[in-house]
Amino acid sequence: MTVVPPRLPPRDSGDAWVEGPDGRRFWGRYGAAGLLVHDPEAGILLQHRAEWSHFGGTWGLPGGARHEGESAIDGALREAGEEAGVPADALGLAFTSTLDLGYWSYVTVVARTLRAFTPRIGDAESLELRWVPVDEVEALPLHPGFGSAWPVLRERLAERVRIVVDAANVVGSRPDGWWKDRVGAAERLLASVTALAAAGVEPRTLEGSTPEGSKPDASTPEGSAPDAATPEGPGTRSWPAIRVVLEGQAKGARAITPLQPGDSLLLPAVGAELSAAAGEGDDTIVEEAASAVAEGFRVLVVTADRELRSRVEREGAEVRGPGWLLSLLDAAVEPPAQDVRGDD
Repeated sequence: MTVVPPRLPPRDSGDAWVEGPDGRRFWGRYGAAGLLVHDPEAGILLQHRAEWSHFGGTWGLPGGARHEGESAIDGALREAGEEAGVPADALGLAFTSTLDLGYWSYVTVVARTLRAFTPRIGDAESLELRWVPVDEVEALPLHPGFGSAWPVLRERLAERVRIVVDAANVVGSRPDGWWKDRVGAAERLLASVTALAAAGVEPRTLEGSTPEGSKPDASTPEGSAPDAATPEGPGTRSWPAIRVVLEGQAKGARAITPLQPGDSLLLPAVGAELSAAAGEGDDTIVEEAASAVAEGFRVLVVTADRELRSRVEREGAEVRGPGWLLSLLDAAVEPPAQDVRGDD
C-alpha cells in the first residue's frame, strides 16, 4: 500500500532537493543539519521517521534542511525544537561533525543535556521519539547515514576536555605592556578566551598543533541523505570547557559579556569560567586540574612554568605552552567557517 505523505508546503527556500553529478539527491538547498542529544542517564534521543519520509521507518536524528544564511547549529536546534520539542537552554555544545560532498553538506551537532527534559512530537515527520541507551542504538533499524557514522560518533561521546589557563603566565608571555595595567591585560585575555569558548576548536589542535585541513572520503550509501558525518572533515569542531585562573592584582578582572557559541542565536551564551586564587595561583591551578581529572575530563593546563608543569602532570593533566593557546586565541578572532553550504 502506498503511503501518501501529508501536505507539507515548503516553509523556506531551503526546503528543496539538491542533485549531485552522480544523480544522487540530498535534502536541503543550503545543506542540512541534525542534532544528536546525549543524556548520561537516558542515552541518545532518536526519532522514528514517518513512513512517507526519506528512509521512512528507520531511526535517526531530529534535523532537516537549513534556511538560507542559517548556521548549522541554529539549523539543528531549530529543527529539533520543531520536530521533537528539544529546549535549547537544556543543552551544552560538545562537538560538530561535517560531511562535505562539495555541492551539499550535512552537519551533525552533538550536545549534552544540562538538565532533563521530555521530548514531544511536534509535526508529522515523527512516528515516535525515544531516549535510547547508548548500548542499544545499534539494535534499531537505523537511517543508513546515521548508522554508518554512529560508531565514530559514539566513540567521541566520551570526549570531555577542560582547559585550565595560568592567566599570569600567558599574559606575561607577550611583552605588550601588561605590567602597566595587570587588570586590563587580564581582561583582554578573558575577552579572547570568551571568543574561543564561543568559536570552539578543531579537535586536532588539542593535540598541540594546528594541522592543515584534509578532506576525507565523503561517500555515503547510494541515494542516502546522511543523518551524521565523518569526524575529520572541514567544519568539525569541539567545545572544551575553559577555566581561567587569576591571581594577584589581576583578580579584579571581569569577563566581558559572553558570546553565543558558534554564532548560535538559540543556545544560551557561553564564556570562560573564572577562578580567583585565594593564595598562590599555582596551588589553585593544581587543585582545578586534579578535580577535573577526577571528574573524568582530559585536562590541558596552559603554562610555561616548569614546576607547575611537573605538579599538574603528576595529577594526570597534560600541559600546553602559552604559544599554543595564543595561536588559538588569535584564530578565534575570525574563526573558520563551521560548515560548507550546499549549492543552489
